[in-house]
Amino acid sequence: MAMTLRLTDDEQAKLQARAEAEGISMQEAARRAVREFVANSDHRERVALSAERVLREHADALRRLGE
Repeated sequence: MAMTLRLTDDEQAKLQARAEAEGISMQEAARRAVREFVANSDHRERVALSAERVLREHADALRRLGE
């Protein structure tokens, strides 16, 4: 799927510098950033769901610890 990504001049300069330092194209650097963003978002969601489950399953023990 094609997509146009509009960056500020500063963002573009930083992306270009980072891509050059990594020896990759700006497109590959942007694709990596998107993959990392999605992976981190998925991780945060899993952690939040796990925390909710722990709170629900151990609510009584947590309440007693707070007393």
